[in-house]
Amino acid sequence: MNILVIGGSYFYGRVFVMLAAKEHSLTVVNRGTYSMEEFGVWQVRGERHDPAVWQQCQDHYDAIVDFCAYNAGDVEYVLENMAGSVSQYILISTVDVYRRGTGLVLDETAPLEDRMFPGETGAYIAGKVALEGEVRQQCVKREIAWTVLRPAILYGPYNYAPRESLYIRMAVQDHALPEITDADGHFQLAYVKDGAEAIMRCLGNPVTYGQAYNICQDGSTDYKNLFAGLKQAAKEEIASLPMTAATAAERGIPLPFPVYASESENYSNEKGKKELGLTYTAETEGLARTYRAFEGVFI
Repeated sequence: MNILVIGGSYFYGRVFVMLAAKEHSLTVVNRGTYSMEEFGVWQVRGERHDPAVWQQCQDHYDAIVDFCAYNAGDVEYVLENMAGSVSQYILISTVDVYRRGTGLVLDETAPLEDRMFPGETGAYIAGKVALEGEVRQQCVKREIAWTVLRPAILYGPYNYAPRESLYIRMAVQDHALPEITDADGHFQLAYVKDGAEAIMRCLGNPVTYGQAYNICQDGSTDYKNLFAGLKQAAKEEIASLPMTAATAAERGIPLPFPVYASESENYSNEKGKKELGLTYTAETEGLARTYRAFEGVFI
């Protein structure tokens, strides 16, 4: 297949490109911060709102995989300005689009968030909700198939965001990890390669046309299990540093996952497992792979 990837050089997109390039012909459009040419892909460097970028994309593409649409209008701009044509548009969204605080296990039929929240997080959620509506509208208008994927919290190799890599650095360099004594929240993870495999199963798959899928591991986890998994992966003595969430904040230790039950949500992955045959890497195995990938970086 001939695939156009938007983004694709950082974390989720990078892992997908590494996987998909083994089987398909890829064109990657991004700002060119990281070279992707080592994977045998054609890289178009430029900003997504520069029409000259899309004039270079003159082929017929079996699918677009869009990792970096964040604001209303981003999908429409691509389809309006690209010189080529496309059969399927796969939008990478997020489970954060669901209406929060319902107390339900949120499957793909759950209502999306229609409230506005302040700050960057609020803008991110509002943008993704708008884009889901936009990809449906624009693709129906142009007779293009569309698919939406909603990953939960992605983790794994190449994730240099201050999440699991930060804690691996603490384990390697300080031989210690925090123990958040007042945390009662939970969250759902998704190993990044599982997320990439999910995209692969959507490519040109009529079952996925006009559908959305949650991408998340079976069940939820919490800070206690996360740190236990990293300690197990370290295979050496890692001390625990008991502290409250407030103390962690004072010490500059990020807590990027939900800390309290009031912040926590539950998501269903049954649709993807049933329709696409998706399977998920066990958390302990995923954390072990991630630890091994980062360990040498921090020694």
